[in-house]
Amino acid sequence: MSQTPDSVVRTYIEQHRGAFLDDLAEWLRIPSVSAQPDHAPDVRRSADWLAAKLHETGFPTAEVWETPGAPAVYAEWPCDDPRAPTVLVYGHHDVQPAAREDGWDSEPFEPVVRGNRLYARGAADDKGQVFFHTLGVRAHLAATGRTTPAVHLKLLIEGEEESGSPHFRALVEQHAERLAADAVIVSDTGMWSEDTPTVCTGMRGLAECEIRLYGPDQDIHSGSFGGAVPNPATAAARLVAALHDEHARVAIPGFYDGVIGLTDRERELFAELPFDEDQWLRAAKSYATHGEAGYSTLERVWARPTAEVNGIGSGYQGPGSKTIVPSSALLKLSFRLVAGQDPGQVEKAVRAWAEQQVPDGIRCEITFSGATRPCLTPLDHPALQSVVRAMGRAFEKPVRFTREGGSGPAADLQDVLGAPVVFLGISVPSDGWHAPNEKVELDLLLKGVETTAYLWGDLAEHWRHAP
Repeated sequence: MSQTPDSVVRTYIEQHRGAFLDDLAEWLRIPSVSAQPDHAPDVRRSADWLAAKLHETGFPTAEVWETPGAPAVYAEWPCDDPRAPTVLVYGHHDVQPAAREDGWDSEPFEPVVRGNRLYARGAADDKGQVFFHTLGVRAHLAATGRTTPAVHLKLLIEGEEESGSPHFRALVEQHAERLAADAVIVSDTGMWSEDTPTVCTGMRGLAECEIRLYGPDQDIHSGSFGGAVPNPATAAARLVAALHDEHARVAIPGFYDGVIGLTDRERELFAELPFDEDQWLRAAKSYATHGEAGYSTLERVWARPTAEVNGIGSGYQGPGSKTIVPSSALLKLSFRLVAGQDPGQVEKAVRAWAEQQVPDGIRCEITFSGATRPCLTPLDHPALQSVVRAMGRAFEKPVRFTREGGSGPAADLQDVLGAPVVFLGISVPSDGWHAPNEKVELDLLLKGVETTAYLWGDLAEHWRHAP
């Protein structure tokens, strides 16, 4: 009896599981901590190791790309069919700092398997999720009899994601022609839970600013001058109070311009997830939910823009009292943005709003730091549907949909390359990203391998028929 394509894939993965995990463990032993200068040689060694391993996997092109900081890795394996779609896979090979004294049960850079879990820094974030693509493409070839992938397959594996990706956009702009793709697959994310496979459809953007308010040229006596000159601390408090209306909606005129709202179908899909709000509150170390009226907690976190006060300060902070009118005040604000919002337009709206709120006699200085654009892929996009079908085959379960409330460099790929971004990750919340005892569930890791083994053929088959 002949084997089905799925059984060929699973047999191939099982036969090569040991070597795959041995290779991953070797990579995890390299402490590629981009945030610590002492580990710069290790980050480079990690990039060199990955480039060599991708060559060994079969990629005819695998290069280390230099940046002013840590190096990235680029690989390419063209399809023998010039009409095939081009797919770019993004991930990162740098990791968060880790030390045994942080609370690890074993050395963080000495991988340990306990039960069905692999413990090491980077096991889930993000080396494990990058590396499953190497076995996945080989399983794809074994099941199809092909000598090249069914798509033009490219990989871009960053070396500075854990340091804020300071040089990533410039790198993408520099190499935009070589990175050109019909779709981007980001494997630096996770699923809802072990029992609920999910695909993320978007991430929020981010804009951050610092507002400094200046009044008197120095702190002055509140008895002699208080009540007769403007107080920067009071102006800061009024700014904060004016940031939201009584429905917790951002009250900055023009802030919501362009926002792409949730569809009824998306709200239904979010509501289908097994969300336990009490458990979520415990994880948040909070005692109540709060936010824009008319939206659920998940909708607020994933699909609505926000304005948050990250810091506020002014005047005397020491013990006892000091009766002054302070000379200055400081606010730090951040704005999470959703699809349809432009960070530049949001910056203009915030500046106009703040300047209007500030009274005469108070000088206002607003400084914005670098912004991140939001990204969103429609539910009916062919690349997203291919990921859903491939994951459904691997997990043999219905695949549901999520979004991410945070922000990341994926938006730069969408913005510069003009390609939709789709997320393919198998990590679960218990994996402990950035925490002691980071781990990856081995069964899920191999499901990631299996998903990619199905994905490239599915994309090639359905892309040509897409409108």
